[in-house]
Amino acid sequence: MNKKKEEIARQNILRKSEEAEGVSIRGYDFNDGVDYEKLLDSYETTGMQADNFSKSVKIIRKMIDEKVFIYLGYTSNMVTSGMREIFRFLAQHKKVDVFVTTAGGIEEDFIKCLGNFKLGSFRTSGSELRKKGINRAGNILIPNSRYCEFEDFIIPILEEIYEDQKKTGKPISSSELIWKLGEKIDDENSIYYWCWKNQIPVFCPAITDGSLGDMIYFFKSKHPDFYLDVSNDIWELNNTTIGKDKTGIIVLGGGVIKHSICNANMFRNGANYVVFINDAAESTGSDAGALPEEAISWGKVLPDAERVKVHGDAILLFPLIVAKTFAKNL
Repeated sequence: MNKKKEEIARQNILRKSEEAEGVSIRGYDFNDGVDYEKLLDSYETTGMQADNFSKSVKIIRKMIDEKVFIYLGYTSNMVTSGMREIFRFLAQHKKVDVFVTTAGGIEEDFIKCLGNFKLGSFRTSGSELRKKGINRAGNILIPNSRYCEFEDFIIPILEEIYEDQKKTGKPISSSELIWKLGEKIDDENSIYYWCWKNQIPVFCPAITDGSLGDMIYFFKSKHPDFYLDVSNDIWELNNTTIGKDKTGIIVLGGGVIKHSICNANMFRNGANYVVFINDAAESTGSDAGALPEEAISWGKVLPDAERVKVHGDAILLFPLIVAKTFAKNL
């Protein structure tokens, strides 16, 4: 009886198989020394999300080589962090054709021109920080005085825009406002200074959802007939996709920036190249967690598009991707 059980177990456990096809898994060998270029190259055969990282590098290289029209979207926390300098580099060297971000992704670029943010802790007491007037975004500390300085910077600009509006009867659009702020800040450390200087469109679909909105609230309280035209931007953003030979999407994070870029590409029946980087799960049905395959069903991504989602923290991953792509051969 035991022998028969053993035979059954052997048949199930030690069954012969076919050989799997594909690239053999192999990681980096530090016996060869420390070579960061080769280390990142080894991700192609490491497996798991390292493989998706490698695919994202290949896709973005194709975007660059084929001179694809590139959309870059990122959430505000990216600009809060040191990723701001990565985006500034991309704008300065005209590596991206359209930027899309949230209100915080706009205002914090300008606020950093007025004063630094500091590294803190994820566990710092919120009540203690509140007493000191210090705001916390993750483990980054932002003194509330920065927003007072931002008000001093932006209100005179809004006054100027308002006077023009009264003369012309034409309200300024959100993207025009961002360019105007980039011009006025006149600081080469700013992302949007370079976007203005290089005439790279910047769209912010939720421009009132942050300190910018607070400033507009206070300004409109004094000038009820002041208007900001958000309708023009949806027209402009959608039109950027139409008639392009090929388009590429790079989205860091999720939410409104991801949907806005993908939705705009629906007007041309889908993008040709797609790289998503975030840690959202698709099981919730959120747009943030959706894979490129879901976007194909909406016509936001072409069925034959080269596409990948890298599951991970874009703040960790994207600088390495830029090092392997946009920063090459300046």
